Amino acid sequence: MGAAVATPVTAAMREPSRHQHPKSVASPWVIVVALLVTACALLPLGFVVWVAIQTGWDTVFALVFRPRVGELLVNSALLVCCTVPICAVLATALAWLTERSDLPGHRLWSWLAIAPLAVPAFVQSYAWITVTPRLSGLGGGVLVSVFAYFPFLYLPVAAALRRLDPSVEDAAAALGLPPLHVFLRVVLPQLRLALCGGSLLIGLHLLAEYGLYVMIRFDTFTTAIVDQFQSSYNGPAASMLAGVLAVCCMALLGGEMVARGDERYARVGSGAPRMPIRQRLGRATLLCLLLPVLTTALALGIPLVTLGRWLYIGGAAVWNVPEMAAAIAQTLGLATGGALLTTLVAVPMAWLSIRSPGRLQRLLETGNYVVGALPGVVVALALVTVTVRLPIYQTALTVLLAYAILFLPRALVSLRGGISQAPVELEQVARSLGSTPAGALWSVTLRLAAPSAAAGMAMVFLGVTNELTATLMLAPNGVQTLATSFWSYSGELDYAAAAPYALLMILLSLPMTWMLQMQSKRSAGR
Repeated sequence: MGAAVATPVTAAMREPSRHQHPKSVASPWVIVVALLVTACALLPLGFVVWVAIQTGWDTVFALVFRPRVGELLVNSALLVCCTVPICAVLATALAWLTERSDLPGHRLWSWLAIAPLAVPAFVQSYAWITVTPRLSGLGGGVLVSVFAYFPFLYLPVAAALRRLDPSVEDAAAALGLPPLHVFLRVVLPQLRLALCGGSLLIGLHLLAEYGLYVMIRFDTFTTAIVDQFQSSYNGPAASMLAGVLAVCCMALLGGEMVARGDERYARVGSGAPRMPIRQRLGRATLLCLLLPVLTTALALGIPLVTLGRWLYIGGAAVWNVPEMAAAIAQTLGLATGGALLTTLVAVPMAWLSIRSPGRLQRLLETGNYVVGALPGVVVALALVTVTVRLPIYQTALTVLLAYAILFLPRALVSLRGGISQAPVELEQVARSLGSTPAGALWSVTLRLAAPSAAAGMAMVFLGVTNELTATLMLAPNGVQTLATSFWSYSGELDYAAAAPYALLMILLSLPMTWMLQMQSKRSAGR
């Protein structure tokens, strides 16, 4: 009986894998724009290569193949290998509880699972070391990283669960499979694109993060690169470390592409006309409630309680209203401009990734993601080298270019997911009715992918609001964002004066997390 049940369920589960994405003929202008964007994105990597050539290969070999690089490689690999699986399990469990079970207050818990995105990673670290000053090393890095970054996986997994057709699950259940087997054999394989995209984003953030690991005294490639530049001004040594970091990113990208595969995730038609029936938790309700309660307490409670404590200690003296108002205005301006620019330039590459996959597309996509693993200091130095003789040097435009390079992976992952859910057949119908490729892309695909585009913009906005190193190096004189002001005070160990800026960053980012939640639900028609 078991074998008879498994056969049709397995066939149903594997149905998407027998249909690859139908390919579209790429418009020349889409390819040209994607090439230009990729060339700009690869500028920091070109800077690393240029420094290597100027340094000489003998020196490069000596700088790369040394014990210190091996230690950093082990640290970074362990950090990624420990953090990403924990985030995947935590995010998937929370997504299932909030989207597929009758968990009390599931809508509130759904938003609270996204809300940690509003807390910058270095503020999470600042809060944890206040509570546990001895927190350090790999264990501390994994602990803080999980609570800082798991929402990057929760968002796509929860969105995917909302869009799944429940008829396949009903068929599996009708054939006698228990709920756990239905999830493992029917639901989980359909979450692969979401899990791969979210894991890639988390991995890239772990490789590029600086402030979090400096505060808990855990050495990674990024902390070592910034230390080389700031302490010894050893450009070649830091650039070679950045080169090794880029190789690590390429390995991560290769693994994600293999895991993602070429399956098709869109269908023509509206699918099931009803929502999935929520699973009853019964006696397990209280036990299941512990997961969102503990996650919220650790990811949001500790930072907010810590900030409240420092604000109480500092009193009214720490609220410098004119300085804070200027920081808020400058942060809002840069974040809005960076989000719009980054999402706009990501559209051609995201379309090619889904509609016209091939060797060139994969090469271009890899180029766009590689820079996501480079720290902001390397991106900033590359832009300084290129723009120092141009009129845009030390202007807001240079800062926005840095943001577009740094946060392009966020926009790409969101847009890629949205375009993959937009049936290519509708785009082809628009073309057959006389629409130009650009018109079909705008009037059909991008309209269907609008929720994902908005989510990508919100994620870039959050990233720009919390960005630190590139802003410190590239911002014009007199520009102080909330992040740079916080870092300036915390660097002086004036945690009370830094607390208002951390709180303002969180308050500024919370509406973006709410918008992410709303757009995610709207994309599923809920």
